[in-house]
Amino acid sequence: MQVLRTLVWVVLTALLVAFIAMNWHMAEVHFWPMGDGYLRFDWPVGFIALFFFALGFVPMWLRHKLHRWSANRRIATLETSLRAAAPAPPLATSTQLDAAEQD
Repeated sequence: MQVLRTLVWVVLTALLVAFIAMNWHMAEVHFWPMGDGYLRFDWPVGFIALFFFALGFVPMWLRHKLHRWSANRRIATLETSLRAAAPAPPLATSTQLDAAEQD
């Protein structure tokens, strides 16, 4: 399974590098209006796409991690309460009591 996961990451990285290499043209990005125009930067198109992909992906990834952490805490709490509410094991079974009477 680890080999498959590594292979997927290698393929995704190769595709990302190929996309950035094919789209290395500079594009003008206007960020904020200023008095005499806009605050602008000249970035390669591939980096712009990567930046906006990360801008959309990172919040959802953080939300997923937060939900997973919360679910694990809830499960741990429920398991702890279940262990505390479980009845104590019997001191002896009936066969053990029968064997003690015969001695």
